[in-house]
Amino acid sequence: MRISNDDYPLIKSEREVYNRVLPMDGKNILELGCGKADFTFAIAKDGRGRNIIAMEVDRLQLDKNLELPERDNVSFRYGGAENIPLDDNSQDIVLMFKSLHHVPENKMYAAMNEIQRVLKTNGLLYVSEPVFSGDINEVLRLFHDEEIVRQSAFNAIRQSIEDDRFILEEEIFFCIHIEFGDFSDFADKAINVSHTNHQLPDDVLEEVKKRFENLSTLNNGLFSVPHRVDLLRNNK
Repeated sequence: MRISNDDYPLIKSEREVYNRVLPMDGKNILELGCGKADFTFAIAKDGRGRNIIAMEVDRLQLDKNLELPERDNVSFRYGGAENIPLDDNSQDIVLMFKSLHHVPENKMYAAMNEIQRVLKTNGLLYVSEPVFSGDINEVLRLFHDEEIVRQSAFNAIRQSIEDDRFILEEEIFFCIHIEFGDFSDFADKAINVSHTNHQLPDDVLEEVKKRFENLSTLNNGLFSVPHRVDLLRNNK
């Protein structure tokens, strides 16, 4: 396993990746850390017979999700990966889109054990994590350096493989571009978020704004975000 790579092919959307590697039609799917549920609804409407439970620990975001138009095959629940309120062997697929590194470091391995518990035999775990690199990281690390927690997330995955809980089916590296209208748009999406209380001193905020605007000008408003996906199979 590698936490990073030398080459990150540019793709339009991560949808290209999960649709290629995951057979989701007719399956029970658990998404951990669903955020604003963008992936949730995209996956729910892309196929047939997909039953999705989307969990979130940010109660403010969860409340917003519960106000969204209902879909028969999507249900939102409160909960974290380290304590999943579902039965053993009940899920065919578990999804984590950039959420494992948000699990408390001392609970990441417990989260991997919980995921294995709720997965059926040979069930699949799809873990997508941002790589600590890329243009956007040059801005984010000024106020929210995630190098250690991303390494811890990688370690938890690797340990679960070494302990024969999961089998690594495939490791995929890719890059996507994201675009922000201006610094205010970036601040709304990356600084003023409900799941993390970023209270930036004026000097730090000014430095973040300066670096954001310099890179935005240099890259015509586009920021590169390299990713790693670990596709794991339950080995029980």
